[in-house]
Amino acid sequence: MESVSCSAAAVRTGDMESQRDLSLVPERLQRREQERQLEVERRKQKRQNQEAEKENSHFFAATFARERAAVEELLERAESVERLEEAASRLQGLQKLLNDSVFFLAAYDLRQGQQAVARLQAALDERRRELQPKKRFAFKTRRKDAASSTKVDAAPGIPPAVESIRDSPLPKKAEGDLGSSWVCGFSNLESQVLEKRASELHQRDVLLTELSNCTVKLYGNPNTLRLTRTHSCKLLCGPVSTSVFLEDCSDCVLAVACQQLRIHSTKDTRIFLQVTSRAIVEDCSGIQFAPYTWSYPEIDKDFESSGLDRSKNNWNDVDDFNWLARDMASPNWSILPEEERNIQWD
Repeated sequence: MESVSCSAAAVRTGDMESQRDLSLVPERLQRREQERQLEVERRKQKRQNQEAEKENSHFFAATFARERAAVEELLERAESVERLEEAASRLQGLQKLLNDSVFFLAAYDLRQGQQAVARLQAALDERRRELQPKKRFAFKTRRKDAASSTKVDAAPGIPPAVESIRDSPLPKKAEGDLGSSWVCGFSNLESQVLEKRASELHQRDVLLTELSNCTVKLYGNPNTLRLTRTHSCKLLCGPVSTSVFLEDCSDCVLAVACQQLRIHSTKDTRIFLQVTSRAIVEDCSGIQFAPYTWSYPEIDKDFESSGLDRSKNNWNDVDDFNWLARDMASPNWSILPEEERNIQWD
């Protein structure tokens, strides 16, 4: 009799466990279906981003080729100052197109574009010199006076075309071949304190790559900033007029102010941010955000020249391209706790 009761109890227990397992099936299937849908959406978003970048690249190539040809034609036929200024205006637009496209262009295409603009700028400077009115005849004594005054005003042997470049030379050891005179920065350095002043980087494109255990201070107003393959570095930067891009970085601390921030393949990095649009992270983990707090003399002037709205800061409004669930926070980025924001910048 006792064995029969035990058997009956065992049957009831088995039935209850089976019912419990069956009740879990819909929940598991629902969770699996949600995960599948999120993966589909993630792949769809990634594909759309790739297609958008491809379309942007095609648009850039066509527009750049057309505008470059127009500038070349203007320079060839420039017989007056007015036509020359038209060429200068078109060349400025070409430079802006290149600057706005820096974040989706391949490194080779970017370098080719920079070199093309540099050649056009040199040709423009040469045509300006050719169209300058020739000096009238003067006696020898007066020519000597003029020559002596010229030696005082400018260093001998340096043409006017390179006067602006001479003010901010590129250190060969630190910067290497960065592609053009308006790109500046540092590369392949370890355990150093690196600085650039406002006169060196005003409205230039800054490239920092393959740095380790360095502190980089950029005083002034760059046009763009790109940080790649950098480890355990501290970067302090004045207001950037357009975009900041991070890729393949780890264990860094940054203070940046910009119009747009995009972070790719980066981990364990703290960012003190002022951004007027929204930050974007992709394939990242351990990214922490806090408001921009770095300051230095003349920063107000640099913000004014950058065109950034200091009253608008979306430092905690972040899009994660790898996390599409709207009802749950992304695990890949977070807000840096206030007690951890006390950073010694100097």
